[in-house]
Amino acid sequence: IKALHQYDCLRANKATSAWGLEARVPFLDKEFINVAMSIDPEAKMIKKDEGRIEKWVLRRAFDDEEHPYLPKHILYRQKEQFSDGVGYSWIDGLKAHTARHVTDKMMSNASFIFPHNTPTTKEAYYYRMIFERFFPQNSARLTVPGGASVACSTAKAVEWDTAWKYNLDPSGRAALGVHLSAYDAETPLSNKPSKVIDGIPRMMAFPGVAIQS
Repeated sequence: IKALHQYDCLRANKATSAWGLEARVPFLDKEFINVAMSIDPEAKMIKKDEGRIEKWVLRRAFDDEEHPYLPKHILYRQKEQFSDGVGYSWIDGLKAHTARHVTDKMMSNASFIFPHNTPTTKEAYYYRMIFERFFPQNSARLTVPGGASVACSTAKAVEWDTAWKYNLDPSGRAALGVHLSAYDAETPLSNKPSKVIDGIPRMMAFPGVAIQS
């Protein structure tokens, strides 16, 4: 909770503000948080043998048989990250796109080009190039927190499961054995069928960064 302003809330604020929108986060209401934090952690845990999935208490609170808030298939579907929830084809398309524009040689020299918070994936390298184009000052890059991440969480979350320690992908689908639509570990992204980007509109070009469709 103490780091949300550096991660989830920061992304939500910047991404929506760029398009003239303003995000709202009702579950960060202080009274709501106090109630949530007072609930026994045991009631929040996943228990597959009892049919309990993530955010069970919250889902049950909205499960009103007489006056349903949401259809059952939505209320009890698997939780998605905001980034994955926009559509898997968008995420996979971005990965495929950046894989074409960032070479293996560029990645091998990443620590020399970007010694601070060195990008560990081609997608991260690509975004870093765009960031450095707009904000080349050292003071700018120092404002962005870095470190290991899983499911777009902070480095602290990596400590929860040793299997996540070597996972470089921030997507929730990279958590093998957890997500119902987890990545196929045996199929490298570069070898995936090109159809993942068929439905993606032409990407916007940034000043000084060559984008090819």
